[in-house]
Amino acid sequence: MSDLKLVIGNKNISSWSFRPWILLTQFGIPFEEISLKLFTPEYAAIIDKYSPSKKVPVLNDGDLRVWDSLSIAEYLAEKYAEKELWPKDQAARAKARSVTAEMHSGFTGLRSNLSMNFHGRKPDFSIPEDAKKDIDRIQTLWEECLSSYGGPFLFGKNFSIADAFYAPVVSRFITYGVKLGPKASEYVQTISNLPSYKSWGEGAKLEIN
Repeated sequence: MSDLKLVIGNKNISSWSFRPWILLTQFGIPFEEISLKLFTPEYAAIIDKYSPSKKVPVLNDGDLRVWDSLSIAEYLAEKYAEKELWPKDQAARAKARSVTAEMHSGFTGLRSNLSMNFHGRKPDFSIPEDAKKDIDRIQTLWEECLSSYGGPFLFGKNFSIADAFYAPVVSRFITYGVKLGPKASEYVQTISNLPSYKSWGEGAKLEIN
C-alpha cells in the first residue's frame, strides 16, 4: 500500500479535490483515496485526523500533512521530479505556473455562479456577466497555450499540473452548456475523454445514485 493518502470530498461537487486526484491518477502515482462526505457530522468528527486546516483536499505522506491543492501539486512535482508534472522548459514552466495560479486564486464569478456539479446538466442556465468575463478569460488562456505549445494539452503533448487545475472547469463548462470556440471545445473533449477524468465521473455517479 502506498504511503500517500489523498483525502477528498464528494466527487460530484468538490472541484478542489478533483485537481490533485486527477494529477496523481494521470501520472500513475500510487495513492490511497480517503473520501469524506462534506457538510456532515461525520466529516466534522474525523477531518482533524487528516487536515490541520479542516479542509480537503489534503495529502498525507507518512507523518507529513500537505494541504491546499496547489501546495499538494508542488509537493508532488518535487517528490516525483522525474515524471515532469510541470513542463520541462523553463519559460513554459513559468507560464504554466502563472496560468495555474490564476485559476487557483481567481475566477470568482465562475466559481460563485457555476458551481461544480459533475453529473448535473443545465444547458439553459443564464450565465451572469461576471461569470461570462471569467469564461472569456479562460478561453483566451486556453487558446493562447494551445496555439503556442501545439496541444493537445495546454503545454504541449504531455498532461501537466495546469491541465489538472482546469479539469474542474471542463466539468463546469459541460454541466452548464457553455458555448466555446473550436480550440477550447477541442480541449474540453481532450480532457473529458481521459480515462482519469471518466474514472472520477464514475465515482461521482455512485455518490448520487
